Amino acid sequence: MYATSCALALALLTNPPGTPLPAFPQQEWPAIRAAIVGLAVEWEILDEREERFARFEDLAADIEALRRRRRDLVNAPPLRDAQRFPSKQVAEERITFNRAFRRQLEQRRALGPGRGGLDEVIRETDQLFEVWDAVRDLRSEAYYVHVRRLAMARLRAQLGDAAYYAAQLPPHVPVWRFTEVK
Repeated sequence: MYATSCALALALLTNPPGTPLPAFPQQEWPAIRAAIVGLAVEWEILDEREERFARFEDLAADIEALRRRRRDLVNAPPLRDAQRFPSKQVAEERITFNRAFRRQLEQRRALGPGRGGLDEVIRETDQLFEVWDAVRDLRSEAYYVHVRRLAMARLRAQLGDAAYYAAQLPPHVPVWRFTEVK
C-alpha cells in the first residue's frame, strides 16, 4: 500500500496543472495524503505549517495548487540558500534607510527645474530596494517555504548567478552617487 501511495503521489504532483485526477477509493485517502504531503514538503513546494489536504473534497484544488508551485519553482534555489544572506532585521534596516533616502530625493526633485538628474538616482534607489526587499522576504521565516523560494529566485534574477551564489549584495542606496564635499 505504501509503495502504491508514493507512486500515486508522485504521479499526481508531477502531472502538469489542469490534468484530471484519477479516481481512487476514499478509504485510501489517509495513505495517499501522507505520501503527497511528505513528497511536497521534501520538494519544498509545501510548507509543513500549511493546512492543505485536510479534506478529501479539496484534493483537486490542493493538487492543482501544488502543481502550479512545482512548475513555478522548478528552477528556484532551495530554502537552505537563505542562510547565506543577511538576516531579516538587517534587510529591514537597509530598506528603511533606502525609503528615507528616496523620500529625500523626491523632496529635492519637487524643488523645481534643474533637478532632472534625480530621476536616474531614484530609479537606482528603487532597484536597490527591490534587491533588499527580496532579501527580507527570503529571510522572513513567517512566510511559507514557496514564498521564500520565489524571493530567492527573484533575487538571483536581479543579481545574476555569480553574485547570487557568492552572496554578493549591492549597497542599499546608490553610494556611487555620493560625492565628497570639500
